[in-house]
Amino acid sequence: MNWVTRVRNAMPFIAKRETAETLWHKCKGCNSMIFLKEFEENQSVCPKCDFHGRIGPAERFAAIFDEDTLRVLPMPKVMEDPLKFKDTKKYPDRIKAARAATGETDAMISASGKIDGQTAVVSVQDFAFMGGSMGMAVGEAFVAAAQEAVVKKCPYIIFTAAGGARMQEGILSLMQMPRSTVAIQMLRDAGLPYIVVLTDPTTGGVTASYAMLGDIQIAEPGALIGFAGQRVIEQTIREKLPEGFQRAEYLLDHGMIDMVTHRHELKSTLSGLIDYLMAGKKAA
Repeated sequence: MNWVTRVRNAMPFIAKRETAETLWHKCKGCNSMIFLKEFEENQSVCPKCDFHGRIGPAERFAAIFDEDTLRVLPMPKVMEDPLKFKDTKKYPDRIKAARAATGETDAMISASGKIDGQTAVVSVQDFAFMGGSMGMAVGEAFVAAAQEAVVKKCPYIIFTAAGGARMQEGILSLMQMPRSTVAIQMLRDAGLPYIVVLTDPTTGGVTASYAMLGDIQIAEPGALIGFAGQRVIEQTIREKLPEGFQRAEYLLDHGMIDMVTHRHELKSTLSGLIDYLMAGKKAA
């Protein structure tokens, strides 16, 4: 035992102190240092440049639903490693690590509640859970939430955030694209609104399916939205893409989405849309 170890072991226990990492947040938009508490209280939006940080289901539900109306829907059970997939890690080990890091069962959480007194079913994809990737569990959660909306005769709203399909589930993950499309048609057959809020980032198979099939397409400011990555597209067409390509504002200017809405205004915007789109149902 060297002298450093002896001195360290002889020191009394000192409680963990708050450090710069726990007190401050560095904005990815303007590189400003912001008090972490201030940043979180502002719904993870930079108070200086309005950059929208990524948030998970808990924060999203708290910002959207009326107080004491939230009811989280049970997560459907699926086979967790259907292909016995292994790359640098076993697939079950990746799932276990993601669950430990996020506290969630999988990349999509659904809940029902009221938005300004109006019932809605809301699903949120969590990019922190394996990049929000769409696997069997996400597909089942989407279908179950759509069915819940049909039962409750209310709108279905989804906040997308994903890198695409989950490669560890192969063709089974890609099959969630047509399954989600059928679920959306079920909502339309029932005359119920399907509203999509595209958040940063929404890419790959998610964009190629349920993310772009909304009756109303909303995006948060600056959100990355696309199918293939910008570098892949540039290499394929051998041209430089325009500034801001695949960002929410560019898509709005080119007719791909209906509106870009600040996070602080999302609840009132969704409330107004529900009131308008459900007017005929309320009258009936």
